[in-house]
Amino acid sequence: MSELDFSDRYGRKPTRWKPLAIALLVIGGAWLIWAGVYHSRPAVRSALISFSIPSDRAISFRYTIDRRNPRESAICTLVAHDLDKNVVGEIEDLIPAGAAHSERTTLIPTRTQAVSAGISRCRTSSQ
Repeated sequence: MSELDFSDRYGRKPTRWKPLAIALLVIGGAWLIWAGVYHSRPAVRSALISFSIPSDRAISFRYTIDRRNPRESAICTLVAHDLDKNVVGEIEDLIPAGAAHSERTTLIPTRTQAVSAGISRCRTSSQ
């Protein structure tokens, strides 16, 4: 079908959307790849190993920290929860610059008896 036949039949010229669609696909694909690679390697990665309850007013918390840049200190927010999942204790644990991988054991004071604990957030001190 020639362009003349198309405009005779439908009364307008065909749109030129293919170059725009290809440009958006290339730009969007490049951004998607960059975002996936960038966010798959956070500056600080943490993992809960275990926790124990030594008393009604504290919970002991053991976790690991992996840093991309070991020369930066890290800050992790650790929380303790009660049976109803309310936050009953929260501390910010400062991990000084040092090894890229470290394991920590921290005691979280609580206002009532805690039944679980977790890592709320870990970040470098520059964030």
